[in-house]
Parts: sequence; C-alpha cells; structure tokens
Amino acid sequence: MLKKNLLSIAVVTAAMSLAACNDTETVAEPTEPEATEEMAVEPVAETEAVEAEPMAEMDMEATQTIAEIAAENENLTILTAALQAAGLDTMLMEETKHTVFAPTDEAFAPVLEKLGVTKEELLANTDLLKTVLPYHVLAMEVKAADIPYGTEIETANGKTITISEDNVITDATGNTANITGTDIMATNGVVHTIDAVLMPE
Repeated sequence: MLKKNLLSIAVVTAAMSLAACNDTETVAEPTEPEATEEMAVEPVAETEAVEAEPMAEMDMEATQTIAEIAAENENLTILTAALQAAGLDTMLMEETKHTVFAPTDEAFAPVLEKLGVTKEELLANTDLLKTVLPYHVLAMEVKAADIPYGTEIETANGKTITISEDNVITDATGNTANITGTDIMATNGVVHTIDAVLMPE
C-alpha cells in the first residue's frame, strides 16, 4: 500500500515537472527579417562630351578690285606701276573674274639686272609689259585649293604655265617662281603673290 502511494506521488511529481518544463519552454517564433530601407541611388548623369563650337568664320567678303588691292599693297608698287603703264589696270578693275600671280617688288630686281635697265626704263617699255604682264593673269578665278597641279594652265596671253604641288610655278622658259602668298580675295577674282617674274618666252 505504501509502495503504491509512493509510486503515485512519483508519477504526479514527474507529470508536474514535465508540465512546468512545457510552460517555461518558449518556442521562438520565426521573425521576418526587418525590411531594410534601400536608399534610392539616383543614377549618375553621364557627362556628355562638349563639342567645341566652331570658330565664327571671319568676314572675308572682298570690297576691292584686284587693281585696287595691288595699288594699296606696299610690296606690289612696281607691278601696279607696270599695269598702269601698259593700260592693263582697267582690265583688273572690271567685274570679270581673274586670277593674278603678282610678282613682288623684290621679284622685279633680277629682271632689271638681267635686262640691264632701270625701273623707269622697264616701265617705259610698254610692248614688253603688254607681253609679260598678261602672262601672270588667268581669265578665271582660281583659289589655292583649286589649283590644277601638274597640268598646263593657259594664261591671258595664250601661253601656259605649270604649277607643282609645292606651289612652284614653271614658266615657258623653264624658270620658276614660288607662290609666297595665296587667296587675297578681290571683288573680281583673287591674287597670289610670287617671288619671281614669269617670262612667256
């Protein structure tokens, strides 16, 4: 009888202990991870390549004729005087387009020495001037970029010249002249300066 009571007490005690364990045992409920606020990262704006604006073109509109340009150029005084002496300056004041390969004053020095004459004597020889000066003129406007290199170019006196890619003119006698300045624009054409006088024969 005593054994039964002790057994019952042991069973009850065990059951109570088990219940107590169940009450204190807390089941951790799964916790949802806290939503982390994502910082809105604005995309970095791509830097566009800034193109350099083209420089404004200089106003190169011509206001003078070829004859007027030559007359105002301090390096073309002999040419101007020669054109006037030969009566060719009026041709270079007309509206018709021309190209002039203009010898500078220095370019005339070897000619004066070769002919054994002074500047005044040269200017008095109008027959020679009327032959030589038109040989420096083309009856059309030819800018530097449009020069037909390596081909014969007919001049205003009917004779031809050739121009190399190095801007060297060869005349009918085989002599050469360098083009030293280009594209001096006139209302009736263009002027290119040269460092020698061209001879047609």
